[in-house]
Amino acid sequence: MRLLVVEDDPDLNRQLVEALKEAGYAVDAAFDGEEGHFLGDTEPYDAVILDLGLPVMDGITVLEQWRRAGRTMPVLILTARDRWSDKVAGFDAGADDYVAKPFHMEEVLARIRALLRRASGHASSELTCGPLTLDTRSARVTLNGMPVKLTSLEYRLLAYLMHHKGKVISRTELIEHLYDQDYDRDSNTIEVFIGRLRKKIGKDMVRTVRGLGYCLVDPDEEKAEDEAK
Repeated sequence: MRLLVVEDDPDLNRQLVEALKEAGYAVDAAFDGEEGHFLGDTEPYDAVILDLGLPVMDGITVLEQWRRAGRTMPVLILTARDRWSDKVAGFDAGADDYVAKPFHMEEVLARIRALLRRASGHASSELTCGPLTLDTRSARVTLNGMPVKLTSLEYRLLAYLMHHKGKVISRTELIEHLYDQDYDRDSNTIEVFIGRLRKKIGKDMVRTVRGLGYCLVDPDEEKAEDEAK
């Protein structure tokens, strides 16, 4: 999952980026509204953390322009403005959630997890696919109740597939959502990570759809559906 942080305070921006990366996300950073607007308008983020009091272009204007352009990614407003009128303005501009400064980092992380779950149609913090479970709170993965050890990129890949279980995801989409802006993106690495993931969770769970991409499936669920036909 790939996130954007738009925050003009260098220290806070760094703290947010570090915490989000540690939680398993690919993260890009912007330090003013113009840069943030450009990134959000041209890159496919899964969610955005957006400050309101930004230089060059304020956060409300950035958000309004994204929504007018049809950008639908979830946006968490993060700001020192805690008056109810500012909150209303943020929501009316298209925000999905709101956190006032000062804040606890765990609250921001929890709200981001919730936004990502809702955006992909999941209600629980635990994502499941047959015997496979991914706990978004702890970044813990289990298979038949046993822990599965994954590298950060393997976890990021599995998390994206789990959030979009049953959907065919193209290689291009995976590249766009797994790596931050500065990462050297090589499409061949996706195949390598898919291969590693199959060795750890079972080769039948990540299906290759020739010419289209990859799909996370529950083999037992598919078998039961076939038998019912």
